[in-house]
Amino acid sequence: MATIKLEHHKKVDEALSLREGKGFEEDLQALLTAENAEEGDNIIIALVDLDNFARVNSDFNRDEGDRVIIETGNHLKNYLGESGTLYRVGGDEFGFIFKGQMEKEDIFLLMEDMRKNYDVKLPDGTAMTISIGIATAFENASRYQELVRMADSAMFRAKYNGRNKVALAKEEKMVPKTSHYTQDQLKRLNLLSKREGIGEAILLREAMDMLLKKYDV
Repeated sequence: MATIKLEHHKKVDEALSLREGKGFEEDLQALLTAENAEEGDNIIIALVDLDNFARVNSDFNRDEGDRVIIETGNHLKNYLGESGTLYRVGGDEFGFIFKGQMEKEDIFLLMEDMRKNYDVKLPDGTAMTISIGIATAFENASRYQELVRMADSAMFRAKYNGRNKVALAKEEKMVPKTSHYTQDQLKRLNLLSKREGIGEAILLREAMDMLLKKYDV
């Protein structure tokens, strides 16, 4: 089974020739510097995910799943522009990094146009759709994990509100820490926060995000 998955993964990679998740992380990390925060160029990311992709492999086959991912990747490539870079961050999820003079509103309109003109169909005639989340560096977040989480949260909101939508990251309301945590956990969290110089709320959000991804929620 692992060999089959690897073969399909390689097939898609060769067809699209995109950098993957590690490259996305490395490139974005390199851009999130104090120097770039003070410069005029905007750094904006967009995460793109296929809606209901699981049914493609289950209702048809992995070859059909590969075709859908490849056609999707080629469609996204057409919307890159000079200031954008496209990555296949994992499975049926893609990521854009934009660095330049484009504002988030411009990126939103670009992604809307990309979504509206997306035309990939399954053998039974069902039209596939995509959901997109956008986040802006230094406005929504300054650290890699937090910025990606904000874009991912926006993408989830797009899916929750009916899928086939584009959503911008927005300010989040945090709830106070509760008795769900033991005193020992909170003490260790405080020590970790001081050691790493990262707010406790950010660390808790990152931990929650890892938990949700683990259980595919």
